[in-house]
Amino acid sequence: MAEQLRSTDGKTQKPLRPRHATFARLYQAGEVIDEGLIIWYPAPHSFTGEDVVELQVHGSPVVLQILVGLACKLGARVARPGEFSERAFHNEKLDLTQAEAIADLIAAGSAQAARAAVRSLQGDFASTIYELAAALEKVRMLVEASIDFPEEDQDFLAGYQVPEQLAAQQQRIAEILIHAERGQRLQEGVAVAILGPPNAGKSSLLNALTGEDAAIVADIPGTTRDLLKVDFVADGVPVRLVDTAGLRSTADEIELQGIQRARVQADAADILLVVLDASVEDYAGQLDQVLKLAELSASDPRLGLVVNKSDLQPNLRITDGAIDQVPVIGQVSAKTHANLDQVRAHLAGGQHAADTPFLARARHVSCLEQAAAAIANAQAMAQQKRELELIAEELRSAGEQLGEIVGHTSADDLLGKIFSEFCIGK
Repeated sequence: MAEQLRSTDGKTQKPLRPRHATFARLYQAGEVIDEGLIIWYPAPHSFTGEDVVELQVHGSPVVLQILVGLACKLGARVARPGEFSERAFHNEKLDLTQAEAIADLIAAGSAQAARAAVRSLQGDFASTIYELAAALEKVRMLVEASIDFPEEDQDFLAGYQVPEQLAAQQQRIAEILIHAERGQRLQEGVAVAILGPPNAGKSSLLNALTGEDAAIVADIPGTTRDLLKVDFVADGVPVRLVDTAGLRSTADEIELQGIQRARVQADAADILLVVLDASVEDYAGQLDQVLKLAELSASDPRLGLVVNKSDLQPNLRITDGAIDQVPVIGQVSAKTHANLDQVRAHLAGGQHAADTPFLARARHVSCLEQAAAAIANAQAMAQQKRELELIAEELRSAGEQLGEIVGHTSADDLLGKIFSEFCIGK
């Protein structure tokens, strides 16, 4: 395409200087298509690590289509989704967490998610993983060395405090895992199903949390018959609230369909908010009815109670913070908006999203969980003075899981799936 990049007089070609913007008019068959800037990034000093020429032109879709078509006629082709980031990864300009952070930054659903994605892009997440991997590799080297000197055996490990070192790494990976789970919630958002008996104020709570009159509110029980889904941001975390039909024993066919849909939403939700009516003092009875009709167990860790209409019960105090062992998130009033911040904090994971150091994905959390299990096994074996080969194998497994996070041991099919999720041109 070089012969098409001409200077402003349309007669002579202007040489391009590395990493300098050159103004030029772009021609096709002697006719000016557009004018703009051309920047040449010679390898390896480019995003992908390869020779790159960047055209900065006006944003007309018609002009862009003409230029892309002309470039393809001259031997170029349209990039696959994520191809530039994939090339940068293979050329070791980015690790896999940084490449993923590009897609996460583009898709960020809140300012906090965007900031966390930038931190991941800058390598904060990767450096944390590299530090942990290096510490584990050091311990593994000690174990491997002791295998070569069987007469030293466990005395060798004790002298270097291997069990204590592994206990410290257990604590460290547990901390990283907490941050990763919060980062996953910030990146993916959370699905929340609102359950409760009729007329408990579920729809009013949804409207109050989102600041929208999205749900019809009435004093007539059973007003909500179908699902209502509303997206909003709670303390920086994207949340999808699903208002469901009131759960009560009924023979009404339409209400029964609503209850069945509520069960489906409950199965798929990350968080279950059970809204109880403060003016009906049989809280345990309300909860029992909801759990029975929703086919849920009181031990489900996703459950949390919101006692609504606290304005009608100003002296209400749930002293133990739980009803039948299900934790109470807050005693709130959808009418006066009292204590709604407690509900928002619960949906955000108990910590403001601004404190999340990096974004994470489900695969990161899975790898960290498997690495944590391997470290725990190695630590237990070291304490029990088990065979050194078994300890070394657990540490090798933990290292492989950490390597998969940054892309050192990722299979080709995993890489293909990750980069296929990118938009065109990234």
